[in-house]
Amino acid sequence: VQLQASGGGLVQAGASPRLSCAASGRTISSYTMGWFRQAPGKEREFVAAIGWNGGITNYADSVKGRFTISRDNAKSTVYLQMNTLKPEDTAVYYCAFGRRPYSYTASTSTEYDYWGRGTLVTVSS
Repeated sequence: VQLQASGGGLVQAGASPRLSCAASGRTISSYTMGWFRQAPGKEREFVAAIGWNGGITNYADSVKGRFTISRDNAKSTVYLQMNTLKPEDTAVYYCAFGRRPYSYTASTSTEYDYWGRGTLVTVSS
């Protein structure tokens, strides 16, 4: 399984970019997909997850109400719409492919088997 994230870059505070993550090698349709991020000097942290059928989502408190995760199983792609970005959202964002099929959410890194290389989002104030 390969995951290719895109959509990162340098943005101003308040911007609303969308990250995409395209999976190849296995369809995402039966698996939870997630986004994590790692800020400079910090550990990787959970951002958002979406269950295999898109019916359940889960967010970190720090992004709840500002970020929205979604998926298009036909395109084997997961998205992260980020609104009202803040400088503290600056990080490398990683998409992740869930370990167990037909699970509804997963918020820890051990629940994911495959990881993309990440896309850097830098938010300037």
